Amino acid sequence: MQDIEPFYNWRHFYIASEDERSPFFGREYSEFEYTNAIYNFLIHPQWDDIDSPTLYIKILAVDYDLGYVIIELIGEWNDAINNDIMLLKRDIIEQIMQYGVNKFILIGENILNFHAANDCYYEEWFEEIEDGWIAFLNFRKHVLEEFHRANIDYYIVSGGQLNDIGWRTSTPQQLFEKVEHFVQKRIG
Repeated sequence: MQDIEPFYNWRHFYIASEDERSPFFGREYSEFEYTNAIYNFLIHPQWDDIDSPTLYIKILAVDYDLGYVIIELIGEWNDAINNDIMLLKRDIIEQIMQYGVNKFILIGENILNFHAANDCYYEEWFEEIEDGWIAFLNFRKHVLEEFHRANIDYYIVSGGQLNDIGWRTSTPQQLFEKVEHFVQKRIG
């Protein structure tokens, strides 16, 4: 897992540690000192700690004018034990939302498992974004099935074409436009 880096080809568009509105503003990173781990597996030092022992993130892009954020995740999303959704919602999402962001793209190809608790924070997040949406891209099939069993898929848009987007060849705005097109077709 230490070889899985957050996507870095958009750094010329956005760097969270240099954005005064980012929850990670001012954070300094090491390329060589591995301090975070998921269980007994070290992870790359560029991933951001959200106080969960199993879930780490990287804010890849934010466009405050268009109102979107793209977040990549790694690890195990565990609401049952760690209440990861509360940590993500309170400490990251709400800080970004205060600047008008209401469209969320979460990239989950590095999420290995999901353990549900209840859907309260997902419902709260969904209700707070009004004209916005939450899209999950490239999550593994068994993880999406867990979201479905927990009825979380009521609050998010996932699966189908959103699970096959080759996002790394796009710019952040191109990815946003693709996802928004899919989301509008689903909810329209």
